[in-house]
Amino acid sequence: MSLSLGLVALVGIAPAAEAKRGGTPVIVSVGDSFISGEAGRWAGNSNDSSSRVDALGSTAYFDNATQTAETIAKCHRSRTAEVHIGGGINSVNLACSGATAATAWLDGAFKPGIDFYDDGLGHQGQAAMLRDVAKTQEVKLIVLSIGGNDFHFADIIQQCVTDYVLSTTFFPDYCNDDSSVRQRITTQAQQTVKTAIVTSLHNLRQAMRDAGYADGSYDVVIQNYPLPVPAGAQFRYPEAGISRLSTGGCALWNADADWAAGTLISIVNNTVKAAATAAKMSKLHLLDNSAAFAGHGLCDNRVGLLEETNTPTWQSAGAVDTSEWVAQIRTLSTVFGPYQIQESLHPNYWGQQALQECLRLAWNKGKVKGGACTIAGTGLVNGDPRMKLK
Repeated sequence: MSLSLGLVALVGIAPAAEAKRGGTPVIVSVGDSFISGEAGRWAGNSNDSSSRVDALGSTAYFDNATQTAETIAKCHRSRTAEVHIGGGINSVNLACSGATAATAWLDGAFKPGIDFYDDGLGHQGQAAMLRDVAKTQEVKLIVLSIGGNDFHFADIIQQCVTDYVLSTTFFPDYCNDDSSVRQRITTQAQQTVKTAIVTSLHNLRQAMRDAGYADGSYDVVIQNYPLPVPAGAQFRYPEAGISRLSTGGCALWNADADWAAGTLISIVNNTVKAAATAAKMSKLHLLDNSAAFAGHGLCDNRVGLLEETNTPTWQSAGAVDTSEWVAQIRTLSTVFGPYQIQESLHPNYWGQQALQECLRLAWNKGKVKGGACTIAGTGLVNGDPRMKLK
C-alpha cells in the first residue's frame, strides 16, 4: 500500500529539466545499518565454529573499487545488502551502519547522514553522494532506511541487556522504565526524529533536482524496521539462568522483549510513517518490513542455532527455514573476531536476503509500489527467502 503523496509547489522555483541519461536503471540505497548490509556476513547463528555460518567471508564488507577494503570504515556495506536485487538492475549502496539523519563522527568513525555535508577532505553526506551518482547514472529508485539511530536504538538495547545481566529473576531490573530509556522516546523526541526524517527526504529530493531530475521522474521507497526479537513468551530459552546470555545471545527480560516488540518498534515505525506523510513528496512509497522476520527473530522458539536444529552449515538444505534471520547480541565472542559487536541484533545474511526480496517486489519491474512485506512460504526463490508484498 503506497502512501498518497502530492507534489509540493515551491513558489518562484521552476522544476529542473529532466536529465537525459538513458542506460540501465539504477537503484540507490541510503540510510543506516538496516539497509547498508550490517551483519550480512553471517547466515544464521551458531556457537560452534564460525565457518558454519560464514556466508560471505572476511571480505563481506569490502566495497571499494578493488574489493579490498571499505570505502568508509565501519559502514559495513555488505555484498548481500538488499539494494542488490539483480535482474539486470544496477545498484549503488551509499548507506552506512550507525548513520543518523545528520552527518556525525562516532568514536572517531565518519557516519555520513542524509545531508550535503562536505569537509573538502573526501567526507560527504549521503545526499551529496546521491547527487554525484545521479549526475552520471540513470537513478530510477532511491530506498531510504533512517530513524532508528536517531532514537538511539542501540543504546536502548544495550541498557536492556545491561539490566538483564545485572539483575535476577527475584529482583529483575527492567529497562523499559529506566529514565535513560524513556527520555529517548518522549513525544518531543518522536517529533524531533520525525522532523529529521522529513528533512532527509527533502534532501534526497534536492539532490535529485541538483542532478537535473524533475520531481516525479523517479521513485522513493522509505522503509521501516523489522522486529528483531519475538515477544517474551516465544523465547526458546528460559528467562531464569544464563542461557539467554551464554547460548542464545538474547539477554532480555520477557517484559522488556514484550515492550521492544510492541511499544518501542511501534514508536519508531509510526514515526517513519508520519514523516513520510508529512514530507508530501511525489512517488514516495512506504515499505512496511515490521513483520518480515516473523518466526525467525533472535531466540524465537520456532527456529534455532545450527547445532540445535542439526543443520551442518548454512548451505544445508532447509537452513533458511530453521535459522534465525537476526545476528546474536555478542560481547566477549567479538574480542578476537571474526564477529563484531556492531553486527549485533541486525538482519544477518538470511535477513538481508529476505529484505532484498521485499525490495524486489516493491521495485515491481519498474512500477514501484509500497506495501507490507511478510514471509510467503518455505524455501528459496532465486536464492532469497520466499516473501510476499501486500
